[in-house]
Amino acid sequence: MSEPRNTHGTPDTDDTRDAGAGATRPAPVLLEKAAGTGQAPGGAPGRAGRLWSARRVPAGIAALLLLLLTGVFLYDIAAVRADRPALGWRRELARQLARRPLDDTWVLTGAAVAAALGLWLLLLAVTPGLRDLLPMRRPHPDVHAGLHRGAAATVLRDRAVEVAGVQSARVRMGRRKAKVRAVAHFREPDDVRADLDTALTDAVRALGLARPPALSVRVARPGRKG
Repeated sequence: MSEPRNTHGTPDTDDTRDAGAGATRPAPVLLEKAAGTGQAPGGAPGRAGRLWSARRVPAGIAALLLLLLTGVFLYDIAAVRADRPALGWRRELARQLARRPLDDTWVLTGAAVAAALGLWLLLLAVTPGLRDLLPMRRPHPDVHAGLHRGAAATVLRDRAVEVAGVQSARVRMGRRKAKVRAVAHFREPDDVRADLDTALTDAVRALGLARPPALSVRVARPGRKG
């Protein structure tokens, strides 16, 4: 496969196209230089792992909430040190915490919510995210590319409608399996399926993915009208 370009592909992972429509060839959506990796002797390929999301939105929300909460508490502490009464909500919160036992429903609910938020943040920290990007092979250790699942589905769909006898094709691209549903209108479905298996196997190989998905091909006749 030729060197991928840094352009955006089709965002959907469920594509349908008739054989008479024009074919498009989306390119990989992400191409980045791997930080901290130098070229191995002899140009050895790098490890093609999943691409990690920056997760700017969750990190920004968590930082903003912590900033607001810290600011409110600092203001209240400064007001108390300046011989001013503490905020009413903090006095009420202190009274409630002093009166309610640990097995109280509201205490348990608050603890469960805090634990769930903490586990969610930990999950975001230890998982790569970017589930719509399929990692590609790394012939060069300084290049880490990913192909959008919608772009991969479009490539397989276009290759499917080029097979003789295919009227339309529908592709659902997952991380581990690509499901192809085709409609054959003038050839025997078994013959069309055999040609589809060959064509799509070559197409999956040409995508250059680090973990090529398994193919699931189904061919049916068009439904009767009326």
